[in-house]
Amino acid sequence: MQLQATTTWPTSVRPDRILETLAAATLFGIAVLPLTEVMLRPILGVGIPGSIDLVRHLTLWIAFTGAVVATIRSQHLTIGTTSILAGNSRRRFGLAGMWINVFVCTVLAVASLEMVRAEMSSAVRIAGHLPVWIAELVMPVGLTLCALCTLRVPPQRIRTMGGSVLLCATILAFMPEDWRPALIIPGAMLMVIATAVGTPIFVTLGGIAALLFYVDGVPLASIAVEGYRIATNPILPTIPLFTLAGTLLAAGEAPQRLERVFSSVCGRLPGGQALAVITLCTFFTMFTGGSGVTILALGSLVLPILVRAGYSERFAIGLVTAAGSLGILFPPSLVMILYAVTGQTALDRLFIGGLVPGFVLFALMAGYVIVSARRSRWLRPAASCSEVRSALVEAKWELVLVPLVAFSIFSGIATMVEIASLTVLYVSFVEFAFHRNLSLRRDMGRLFTDSASLSGAVMIVLVMAMGLSSYLVYADIPGRAADWVQSIIQSKWVFLLALNFFLLLAGCLLDIFSAIVVVVPLVLPVALAYGIDPVHLGIIFLANMELGYLTPPVGLNLLLGAVRFQRSLVDLCRATLPFVLILLVGVLLITFVPVISVGVVNALK
Repeated sequence: MQLQATTTWPTSVRPDRILETLAAATLFGIAVLPLTEVMLRPILGVGIPGSIDLVRHLTLWIAFTGAVVATIRSQHLTIGTTSILAGNSRRRFGLAGMWINVFVCTVLAVASLEMVRAEMSSAVRIAGHLPVWIAELVMPVGLTLCALCTLRVPPQRIRTMGGSVLLCATILAFMPEDWRPALIIPGAMLMVIATAVGTPIFVTLGGIAALLFYVDGVPLASIAVEGYRIATNPILPTIPLFTLAGTLLAAGEAPQRLERVFSSVCGRLPGGQALAVITLCTFFTMFTGGSGVTILALGSLVLPILVRAGYSERFAIGLVTAAGSLGILFPPSLVMILYAVTGQTALDRLFIGGLVPGFVLFALMAGYVIVSARRSRWLRPAASCSEVRSALVEAKWELVLVPLVAFSIFSGIATMVEIASLTVLYVSFVEFAFHRNLSLRRDMGRLFTDSASLSGAVMIVLVMAMGLSSYLVYADIPGRAADWVQSIIQSKWVFLLALNFFLLLAGCLLDIFSAIVVVVPLVLPVALAYGIDPVHLGIIFLANMELGYLTPPVGLNLLLGAVRFQRSLVDLCRATLPFVLILLVGVLLITFVPVISVGVVNALK
């Protein structure tokens, strides 16, 4: 993930502060409304009328206000960089990428505005009072602000270059439909090149979706309609809420306390320090939903610890980079939630199905670490019983969190959104009131804004990926793919092998969030045609995406590891290669031994 240049505001005018405050307040509303619902229900027997609709539409707002803040802060997901270019080439490519960004965001803003105009005549109300089109206004306004915040040219040049963009838009608007198919190849190549030089992933996905709909003569408002549909999905508020919980944990010195616990407990085993790091990374990825966050939050903490314990720097970097992806098969993993929404799979079944495969991958990596430690004599003196006891007492509140959340999910005592909101409350109490590492006055606003920005950067990718996915459905690509695959592959097991190869390739080219939204609709009907259990398919998909975190050119762990550890991408690939091979073995086991994924699920039927 690379960073875009930011917009610099005049010191006398700080609209960025206003936007950051709006995003933070929106996230606060998403957290508070379900909490209020939980507290009022036992007392009054009813909750807040329309609160679910309010939370759904606040999630839409966090997607777009957070995206604007991410644009201002240069935090959008990207996979390219102009740093490999020199001088004028870098400037020209950067300028071209910027105007592609502006053009695509403007086109999508106009498409969203068309959807809003159509909704103005609708009788639908949010919570029975607020017209739905008012909430939808955040889409065109947010995309327009993303375009404006991307501009990095002197004011006197904006008029000239803006005129060129307007001319291109006019030509496209009046182009005969018979000529439009000729734009597909050059348009797609242009988007790929723009992505390679740093254009955000959401712009690429939205631009390709807009190109395909435009060529087929379908109104571009279809992209906005599908984006609105996924952004207001009832379960999607869990993404910003669990992201907030992970941000609070990382900022409240929980990593240091948990590292002390895992190090003292694992110290009696060969490779105990490395095992502690694997466990710590797994814990944080469960709550942050993205291993990139884990690497950024923990990398600078655990790398020096491993080096001081005698591990080579190359081994330590590879371990931290690879271990960051282990938690995505354990609840409350955000990518599992997203897969359940996209693949229409029961979330509780998916969570249960991921437990054993998650432990298999964890055990394989831990086993490799233990064997390597014995060979290299990476030994650490065992911690005393008093040290273990002291570490456990200090981190007891964080350690309780995992079984508490797991019990809440599997017992069904509350909805997923309510559980996520209660998790935020619990973590806030622990970090602000009990440990007091954070200050309400000094840190609360900053952490809510940081979480809103991170959530917006992820969710705007989902919105645009859903637009592209809707085109695939419109063009019946999944049905055609199913017919074609069945015509050349008869064996279920050969199909599973081919599926793994395809998913590994997808992981090399797409980030995990857009891969779920774009690829799942393609593979789901094909897999069902072969009689593959939807839960088994989901675990296969997500296990392959774990590998995708570690595969160039789009492996997010590799990109963030290169940034965090100040190493080249080639160095990161070499360091993580042994762990990639270990995880590949685990993926094949999960694929060809279905009982690993569905055994417990079927036993609990």
